[in-house]
Amino acid sequence: MSTFTLADLEAIVDARSRADPSESWTAKLVASGQQKAAKKLGEEAVETVIAAIEGDKAALTSETADLLYHLIVVLKIGGVALQDVMGELERRTSQSGLVEKASRKS
Repeated sequence: MSTFTLADLEAIVDARSRADPSESWTAKLVASGQQKAAKKLGEEAVETVIAAIEGDKAALTSETADLLYHLIVVLKIGGVALQDVMGELERRTSQSGLVEKASRKS
């Protein structure tokens, strides 16, 4: 089992975002802005869904890695810390998913 965490990925994205965009895909993506990064996130989400529907475990694993990476980049550009997302997940999981969903404003 891997000891690599999403927090590790967040730290790598943060470090690489400060590199020269000609030498780092992460830096280039961050420099391109949120619209480009969000578009890439959407593309990876679609590819992940397709892999899941097709039942291709290897593709699902690979596409999910791409999806998580691009999500962390979008969070970085948006100024949202992974810890904030984890806190929101923790808050939501302290109750039934049905109760939590009903409590959201429409």
